[in-house]
Amino acid sequence: MVYQHTLIILACFTLATAAHAAPVEIENGSGTYEKCMRLANSDPNTALEAALAWQDMGGGGAAQHCVAATLFNLGQYEQAAKRFEKIANQMQDAPVRERASILAQAGSAWFRAEDLERAAAAQSEALALSPKDSEILIDRAMTFASAKNYWEAIDDLNLAVAFDPDRVEALILRASAYRFVDALPLAWEDAEAAFKLAPERPEVLLEYGILQRLSGKRDAARQTWLNLLRLHEGTPAADAAQRNLEMLDVQLDRKNQ
Repeated sequence: MVYQHTLIILACFTLATAAHAAPVEIENGSGTYEKCMRLANSDPNTALEAALAWQDMGGGGAAQHCVAATLFNLGQYEQAAKRFEKIANQMQDAPVRERASILAQAGSAWFRAEDLERAAAAQSEALALSPKDSEILIDRAMTFASAKNYWEAIDDLNLAVAFDPDRVEALILRASAYRFVDALPLAWEDAEAAFKLAPERPEVLLEYGILQRLSGKRDAARQTWLNLLRLHEGTPAADAAQRNLEMLDVQLDRKNQ
């Protein structure tokens, strides 16, 4: 029995978001864009009003990007995605990496809006422009995995690992995807590599414990999940570990009856 029927490891990751980069060509001598983006992160409600006013005053692509980023941070993912795509369409003459970054942000927003088809489309368009971008490859792998297209996810993660062999996110996501296609030896290989690189990362401990349990190492799995709870209480990974521990206890109780 596999305790988690969806790729719960995804809950431990954050896709590349609008607020993480400033890829738009910006006339910014006054620092308005930086101020707007900082406010988008710290107080998005206030930022939205300011960003919309700046846009109406002719703030151009910088203002539009700040509006989209603010909407993303407010959880208005569909509206943010549409705005990111509009910005990307206006950037036909921009450097390809800048346009790819905006499309990746659109993909992140569509992913959060649970429109996996549009997320994959935006991410694929971004990768057509920037095919060696491991961040976007990981994002699209997460989209594929969420749609239960695990082999497609593995293909993207293979490339991400080839470009960046020590990328923990790619390794542990690939371990989880391998688990879902019953390729447990390969899952173990990736999980152990991720564990060596980041033995206290919550998503690593979660997946490592799941694989320990599937291998019959229940006591070891329990200790791994308890360690995760100790280090990262209140995180999505800790919540998933707690559910796994509870189900492990139920199984042991039934065995002892």
